Amino acid sequence: MGFQDQSYREIITKAVIGRGRKFSKNIDHIKPEHKPSSILGCWVINHLYNAKKKGDKGVEITGSYDINVWYSHNDNTKTEVVTERVPYKELVKLSVRDENCIDDEYEVYAKAIQQPNCLECKIVQHGQKIFVEIEKEFLVEVIGETKLCVKVDPDGCVVEDVEEEWDFELTDDDFKDVDPDFLEKKHDN
Repeated sequence: MGFQDQSYREIITKAVIGRGRKFSKNIDHIKPEHKPSSILGCWVINHLYNAKKKGDKGVEITGSYDINVWYSHNDNTKTEVVTERVPYKELVKLSVRDENCIDDEYEVYAKAIQQPNCLECKIVQHGQKIFVEIEKEFLVEVIGETKLCVKVDPDGCVVEDVEEEWDFELTDDDFKDVDPDFLEKKHDN
């Protein structure tokens, strides 16, 4: 029995061999130049991140974002915006893992399902600091080479040349509602 006579074949292909998802909240503290009287607004911008596989258990996402807080000071008579760049590291554990990977070379994809977003911003520590609660969520996939085992049909692929007949005959009833002067009416308006 030759190789061609075997009923199963192994195919080497790239496939998703790991997947994970993580939602996280963290608290960042910002020390403004002036003692704040009230918070007028808070937003998060300039989110940058990259991901790499970290051992067999997960993917490490390293990134940063800017927090901008608009606040008033001097008894609500002046306003200012304070900006702070916040670095972070997140370990996303893989909830789905395929142990049948052929080698140790991987491609890692990470997507921010929810970009960093401000949940709460308030003045703390006797009015000296601003407390900002941030939420974010990531989905990660690890792509690697793996083997698939497929059954081979001994007859090969049989493609039938079937030509379906379509019945598209038009009758006078199909044309009874058509207005032959529709273009002229459109230009008159």
